[in-house]
Amino acid sequence: MTSLAKSFNLSLSALAVASLLPSVAVAQDQSEDQSVDEAQERIIVTGSRINRTDMETASPIDIISRDDIEASGFSNLQQILERSPAAGTGTFSTRGNSQDSTANGGAAVSLRGFGADATLVLVNGRRVNVSAFAEGVANSFVDINTIPVSAIERIDILKDGASALYGSDAVAGVVNVILRKDFDGMEVSLSHGGTTGPSYDETSMSTVWGTGSGRNNTTVIFDYYRNTSIMGSEMGRFGTANQAPYGGNDFRSSRGFPGSYVLNGEITIDPSCPSEDAFGPYCVYDYGPATMTWPEAERVGAMVMSNFEVSANVDAYIEFSAQHNTSKAGGAATPLDGDAGLYVPADHPNNPWGEFVTIDRYRTVDAGNRVWDIESDTLRFVAGLRGMLGEWDWDVSATKARSRGLQTGSKDQGWVRTDFLQEEINAGRYNPFGGVTNDPEVIDAITTSLVRRGESHLTAIDGSITGELFQLGDNYVSMAAGFEYREEDVVDTPDDQFQRGLIFGTESVSAQAERDQWAAYAEFLVPVADTVELTLAVRHDDYSDFGSSTNPQGKIQWFVSDDFTLRASAGTGFRAPSLAQIGLGPSQVSQFFTDTYRCPTPDPSNPACAATDYTIVFSGNPNLEAEESESWNIGGVWQINDAWDISADYWSITQDNKIDRNDFELVYEAECNDQNSTICVRLDPLPGQELGSLSTLYNSYINISSQEASGLDLSTNYLMSLDDMGDLKFALDWSYMTKFEKNGIDYAGEYNYPEHRWIGSVDWSRDAWGATAIVTYIGEFEDYQSPQDVEASEARTVDAMMLLDLQMRYDVSQTTRVTFGANNVLDEEPPFAIGDGDGDLYGYASSVHNPRGAFVYAKVNFKF
Repeated sequence: MTSLAKSFNLSLSALAVASLLPSVAVAQDQSEDQSVDEAQERIIVTGSRINRTDMETASPIDIISRDDIEASGFSNLQQILERSPAAGTGTFSTRGNSQDSTANGGAAVSLRGFGADATLVLVNGRRVNVSAFAEGVANSFVDINTIPVSAIERIDILKDGASALYGSDAVAGVVNVILRKDFDGMEVSLSHGGTTGPSYDETSMSTVWGTGSGRNNTTVIFDYYRNTSIMGSEMGRFGTANQAPYGGNDFRSSRGFPGSYVLNGEITIDPSCPSEDAFGPYCVYDYGPATMTWPEAERVGAMVMSNFEVSANVDAYIEFSAQHNTSKAGGAATPLDGDAGLYVPADHPNNPWGEFVTIDRYRTVDAGNRVWDIESDTLRFVAGLRGMLGEWDWDVSATKARSRGLQTGSKDQGWVRTDFLQEEINAGRYNPFGGVTNDPEVIDAITTSLVRRGESHLTAIDGSITGELFQLGDNYVSMAAGFEYREEDVVDTPDDQFQRGLIFGTESVSAQAERDQWAAYAEFLVPVADTVELTLAVRHDDYSDFGSSTNPQGKIQWFVSDDFTLRASAGTGFRAPSLAQIGLGPSQVSQFFTDTYRCPTPDPSNPACAATDYTIVFSGNPNLEAEESESWNIGGVWQINDAWDISADYWSITQDNKIDRNDFELVYEAECNDQNSTICVRLDPLPGQELGSLSTLYNSYINISSQEASGLDLSTNYLMSLDDMGDLKFALDWSYMTKFEKNGIDYAGEYNYPEHRWIGSVDWSRDAWGATAIVTYIGEFEDYQSPQDVEASEARTVDAMMLLDLQMRYDVSQTTRVTFGANNVLDEEPPFAIGDGDGDLYGYASSVHNPRGAFVYAKVNFKF
C-alpha cells in the first residue's frame, strides 16, 4: 500500500474517536493509543499539503465525524453545517425560496459570516464547480445540496484563511467534505420523520456497497431524499406580512386585489376594497400565506469511488458522482403597478366610473400564485494516478464537472404577461375591478410559460509531490509543492419575456463569462527545534481576466510539554471576482421599502406611505479587482489527561476591496430626491406632486466595502467512564464574536450577527444501547436598523434561542440498528424580530432562526 493510500486509512481511524460534536482535533493521545507502526504512518490534514504523523496542526480544525452526522438526526448537509458555531450570516438553504430568489433549490455555508463566496468548499481536497444559478444575483457558491449525506465520512472545517494553499475563496476558511471509501460489504439506511405542527415530513434512503481490500477497492453509494412543503398559511403568526398585532410592522403590499387606479389625476381605491384592507387610496394584500416557508424538494444521487493497483508503487483512482435535484419555489400572485402601463378604457363593461383610468396598483390573484419548478443536474468525474518516487509521494489528476440548472413556470402557475392582460382588458373580457375571479378561459389567455437556463463547467488538472527534503539536526525538513490549471465558465439565461419587460414582480438574472487560471504553490515544514515546528507556504495564482495574486502564510507550533501546545498562524488571502459578477447582464431584483421622499412621515392618507417592493437593476463590471484579506490566529491545546482536552483560539480576519452592491439605501438617499435622476428613475408626477412614483433604481457591483471580524473559539471534550453503566462523552464548542466591522460599522451583536453561538452535547453508550442530547444556542442581538443608524442608536433586542435535540439508539444485532429522535424537542419558536422589511417580513430573522418547530424521526440501518 502506498504511503498516501495508507494515510487516508489512518486519518479515518483517528477521526472515528472524535467527540460527538465538531471540535478541534487533539491527536497527541490518539497517537499514543495507536501501534508503533501506525504512529509512523503519514496522514493528510486539511490545511496542509504535507503528509505528517499526527492530526494536529497550527490551524484550528473542527471535525464532524460520521458518528456526529448520525447523532444530529439531519438528512441534508446544510442543516448539519448551519448548527456549527463557526457558521454565520450568509449561510442559506432552500428554506424561504421564493419567486424573488435567484438561487432557488441551492444551499451554501458561510463561515464567520463573511458570505458563501468567502468560504471554499472542497470534496476530498479538490474544488468543485459552482452552482449554475448565483445567489443574490451575482454571488457564486458551491451548492452543498449536491453532496448527499450518506456519502460523507467526515467534514473538516478549517477555521483559518488558506489562500496560500488552496487559492481563491478561502478567505474565512475551508469546508472539506471527505467521502466514504474503502468500504467492504453493504449498508442500507432508511429514515422518516415529520413535524409535530405543520404538515411537513422528510424521507431518506441510502445504500452503500463496497468490495475489495488493500489497494484494490470500489465503493458505490446511492442516496435518495425528499421533503414536503410548509406554506405560510400553516405558520400562524410567522406566515403573515401584517406583524402589527404582534408588535411589528404591517408589511402588506399596496399591490392589492382589488386594486387602485388613477382617475382624473388622482389615485383612487377600488370601491369594493374591504375596509380592513384599505390603506389610504390603496387596498393592501397579505402575501404571507401564499409563501413557501419550506419548499418541497427531492434529491437523487449516486457516487462511485475506486482505487486500482497499477504497479508496486503506483495506484490509479477515480471518483464519479451524479446528482439530480428537483424543488419548487414561489410566492403570491403577480403584483402590478404603474410601470406596467396598464389602463382600462372608459367603455369597459365593468368600469365603475365610466371614465378612462390607468391601473396604479393591482394583483392578479385570480391567476393563481406564482410557482417555479427547479431542476439541477450535477456531474463530476475525477481520474488520477498516485504513488511513490523514492521517498516522495506524488499525485496527479484531472477533473471534469458540470452543473446544469433549469427553472420553469407553466401557464397554470400564475405567470401573467402584461401585453396579454391588456388585450383581454381592452376586449372587455378581463375584469380588473371588484376583486372578482375571471373565467378560466380568460386566465389562460393572460398567462404564459417561462424558462430560465443555467450551466457552469469546470475543467482542472493538478499535480503535487510531498516528502522529506533534508535532515536538520535530528529531524527532517518536509516539503510539498504542486500546480493547478483550471478552466471555468458560467451562463445564466433568463426567459426573453423578462428582457422584453413583459413579466413583472419577479427577479431575473442574466450572466455569461469564462476564464482560465493556473497556480503554483509550495509548503515547507521546518522543525526549528525538537519542540517547535515552523510551516511556511506561498501560492501564486494567475487569472486570464483580472490578473494575479501571490499569498504567503506562516504557522508555528510550540510543544511546551507533552500535554500542552501553543500555536499561531498568519497569512494573506484573496477572492477572485466571480464569473457572475464579471459577466452580469442587466438583472433585476425586488427590494421592499418605503419611498420616504414622498412619505417623510407615516400617513395612511398618503399613497406613497404604503410599503412596496421596488425594482433595482444591476449590471456587471468587467473592471472588478480581486478582494484581498489578512488573517491570523493564536491559541493552544491542553490535553489535561487521557479523558479531557481543551482548546482555545483567538482569530482575526480582515477583508478589503470587497466586491459588493452599493447599499440601496445610500443610493436612494443620494439620488431619489431628484425627479430627473437617471439612477433613480421616477414616473411622471401626478398633478400636485413634485416627485412621481419610483420606477427603477440602478445599482452596480464595485470594489467598495471592507470587512473585519475577530473572535474567540473554545472547545472541550471529556470522557467519563461509568463502569458497568457505560461511558459518557461531553463536548462543547463555543464561539464568541468580538467584532464584525463592515464599512466602518461594527455589527457584532447587531441584526443577524449574534455575538455568542455554542453547541454542547452529552452522549451515553452501554453495550447495544446509546443516547444523545444536543443543545444548540444562538445568542441575542439587536433588531434591524439601517446602516447609518446601527451605531447611532440602540434597537430592541431579539432574544436568544436554545434548541434541544434528543436521540436514542439500539443495536438489535451486529447488523441492525434502530434510532429514534427529535430535533427541537421542546418545539421552541423563533424569537420575535421586527425584521429588515425585505427578506425578513414575518416576525423572525430567517437567516438565523428556523421556524420549523419540533421534528420527530425514526431510522433503521442494516449492514451485510
